[in-house]
This record gives sequence, C-alpha cells and structure tokens, in this order.
Amino acid sequence: MEYMLTQELETKKKLLQECTRLMNDQIKAAKDAMDVAQESANEHQGAMEDKFESFREACQIQRDMYARQLDELLSTMAVLKRINVTKANHDISLGAVVHTELQNYFIGVSLGEVKIDGESYFAISGMSPLYKVMAGKVAGDTFTFRDKEYKILQVD
Repeated sequence: MEYMLTQELETKKKLLQECTRLMNDQIKAAKDAMDVAQESANEHQGAMEDKFESFREACQIQRDMYARQLDELLSTMAVLKRINVTKANHDISLGAVVHTELQNYFIGVSLGEVKIDGESYFAISGMSPLYKVMAGKVAGDTFTFRDKEYKILQVD
C-alpha cells in the first residue's frame, strides 16, 4: 500500500512538473512577443510621419495584448503553485489525478493532453464544465458528460 501511494504521488508530481514546464514556455513566449512588439514601437519612436506613428501605435496595442496574455498566464501559474503533490486526493478536487474507464485527468489548469511515462492525462481547470460534473466524486462513482458515462476507477 505504501509503495502504491508513493507511485501515485510520483505521477502527480510528474504531472505538476510537466504542466509547470508548459506554462513556463507559454509565459516566456508571451514575454518575448511583448518585448519584440515594444522594440518595434521604440525603433519607430523618433519618426514623425503618420504611417510610422500608426505603426508604433499598432506595436503598442500588440504589446498590451501580450501583456494581458502574460497576466492571465501568471494567474494560471499561481493555481498550479497551490497544488500539494505530497498529499493524495480522496475526492476529485484541485490537484487530483483521476483515472476513469475512458480517460485520465489532472485537475489543475487547462493545458490539454499531457503524457507522463507513456500514459495520457488531460489537464483541465477547476472552471471547466467537465470538472464541475466530476467535482467531489470518489473512486467507484460515475458521472455523465456529453452523453458519455464515466466510471471513476481511482483518484490520487
């Protein structure tokens, strides 16, 4: 039993690490895009012609869009940081690894399919409609989502 719990927590830890890596990649991409947009705007700062002015404004609008995206990504990353990988979940809640007959899930943030040790998990957020129908359930329970019935085999 102790080994099994260690294995389950190891999977949760790997899932959290992979999700964190994916989020860091997205954060870096948003920062880089924001910097490029700012540099483009700065390069044309001295030009007085109207076409350069509108180009600079377009660059700044783009930079602001990436800044908003970055804020959202940082908020999402904060959710991942709240997950405790040393604690097994007994019901489906934040940080749970859920095994069903059809698919496996990791409750944290919405990142799509994440593969760990050759197995697929779908990283979903606590805001998703799927999470809302499975929240609070335990191994042995069933839930229905989009006309499919899921039987919960295990919750870690």
